[in-house]
Amino acid sequence: MKKMEKIYDEKHIKTIRDCFDINKSDCETILQKAIDGGETTNFASIDDWLNSRFIPNCVVIDKDGYANMCIDALKILNKTAPTDFGSSRQRDLGQLWADMTRGYLGELAFINYLQNNFSIKCVLGHEVGDLEEYLPMDIHSVFEKDGVERKPNINISIKTTKWNGIWLDIPGDQFNHSDVHVLVKVGIGRDHLFAFFKDLSVFKDKVLRYGEEEEFLNSNESKEIYQWLPSFKPIIAYMCGFVLKSNSYSYMSYKGKKGNKNYTITAWNGPITKGDLDKIRLNENIGGNVEFKSIGKFNHDNGYLFNTGNLLWKKNDWETIARLI
Repeated sequence: MKKMEKIYDEKHIKTIRDCFDINKSDCETILQKAIDGGETTNFASIDDWLNSRFIPNCVVIDKDGYANMCIDALKILNKTAPTDFGSSRQRDLGQLWADMTRGYLGELAFINYLQNNFSIKCVLGHEVGDLEEYLPMDIHSVFEKDGVERKPNINISIKTTKWNGIWLDIPGDQFNHSDVHVLVKVGIGRDHLFAFFKDLSVFKDKVLRYGEEEEFLNSNESKEIYQWLPSFKPIIAYMCGFVLKSNSYSYMSYKGKKGNKNYTITAWNGPITKGDLDKIRLNENIGGNVEFKSIGKFNHDNGYLFNTGNLLWKKNDWETIARLI
C-alpha cells in the first residue's frame, strides 16, 4: 500500500500562530515546505513535528537585534560583490543591503539559540575587512564562563534562507572550509527594510513630509501610503538543522518522484558533481527533465547538497556543537 503523504490543516496553522506572531500565509509556507523538504517524514504527525522540532528550535529577534544586523551589513556594503554566487545577475545597493541583513539575522539567531539553550555567548565576525577571510567561520569568538574571550575550537558556517527554503546548498569547496554548516530559516520577506524604516519614522517624518511640502502628494495620499507600508514586527527564526563535515556521505544520495516524463529530486544527502543529473536521467529512464523540488536547478553543479529532512536537529545534536565549540 502506498504511504499517505502528510498534510496540514487549520489546526496546525493555529498552533504556530498561538506561539509566534506569524501571518497565515507564512504559516502555510512553513508547513508545506517542511513537508516538501522531508522534515515531517519520520514523525508520526504534523503535530509531532511542530512540537518536537519546529517550535523548540525557534528564536525571536527584536528590533534592537535587527537594527544591529542592519547596521553591520551597511558597514561593509561597499566591500561586497553585487553579483550572486555562480551568477552574473547584478543586485542594486538596496537589494544587496537587504540580502546581507537577512544573512546576518540568521547568524544572530544562531548565537542567540546557543546562548538561550546552552549559556554559550559568541561574537559574530562582522568586522570590516576581506570577506574571504571570514567566509569559513561566521562565529569569531566565544566567551568562557570566567569572561575570557577565545577563538572557537571549530569553524561554523551559517546559511540563511527564507521560510520557503528546503535545501542547504554548499557550492564549490566551501564544505571543506568549515566543520559545521548550519541552516537557519528567517521569517522576513522582501519588505523588511521598509518595515524598519517605517518604525524609525523615516517615511512619515522625512519622505512623505517632504512630498507634501513640495506638493508631490496631498495629505490623504500621504496617509494612504503610510498605512500601506508594512509595519515592523519581531522576527522569528527557525534553527532548521546542520551537517558535520566529519560525517561520511555517499555519492548520488538522492531520492525523488518520477512523473510521466520528468523526474523531481526530493532529497539529497551529500556531494553533488557535474553530470549527476544526467546519471539520474539514465538510472530512472527519464525522457524529460530532472529538476530539484521547489527550486528547479541550482547555479552550480559542484559542491554538497542536503534537503532539510536530512539535517541534524535534535537536542543532543545541538549539544554536540555546544561541546565542540
